[in-house]
Order: sequence, then structure tokens, then C-alpha cells
Amino acid sequence: MNKIYFLASCDTCRKIIKSLPENAALEFQDIRQNPISEEQLDEMFQLSGSYEALFSKKAQLYKSMDLKNKSLTELDFKKYILEHYTFLSRPVFIIQYKIYIGNSPKNIQEVIKALS
Repeated sequence: MNKIYFLASCDTCRKIIKSLPENAALEFQDIRQNPISEEQLDEMFQLSGSYEALFSKKAQLYKSMDLKNKSLTELDFKKYILEHYTFLSRPVFIIQYKIYIGNSPKNIQEVIKALS
């Protein structure tokens, strides 16, 4: 099943969702209401090859916890993502066993193409 992990309160996520093809068969998971499980995160890791690739360094908590001045390991990135949804770079799409992470215009174009 094709899936999107997103935050319903995020304006960027809402805008991206509106831009998707109407017939896109996607399962939606709001990560605030339904936090990602360790199994789901491990699946994302298998597809992306890195927890750091899934980690948002734009998160306010990243700055407030002064994480940029710490040397984080892959297990640290995993732990933080599981502890708080804000650390997941959003949105994350899994479409036909391929992962698309984040909201860059190039990434979203690839998602729309994959869903069309």
C-alpha cells in the first residue's frame, strides 16, 4: 500500500496533499495523531538507508535542544524521531517500495509522477 506520513497541522503538508492527483491511492498517517512505530521507522530506514536522511534539522526542537552541536549517531537520529514526531522530515511518501522524503519541489514532482 502506498503511504504518506504527514502532519495535518503543517501548511506545507496540506498544500502538497492538495497538489496530489485526485485518484492517488494513498494511506494517510498523521504522525501527531498516530505516531510512527519503530517497525514503520525501520521500514523507512530500509528504503532510505539512513535515519539521518529521515531526520529534520529544521525542527525547532533540534535548535532548542542544541543538537547541532552534538555529534549524533544513526541510533541517536532513530531515538529522536521515535521520541517526537517533529524530528521526522515531512512529508514522507512510500510509493511502490520507493521512499520520498521531504518537501523539496523536485521531490514532490517525483511523487506526483509516481502517483500518476
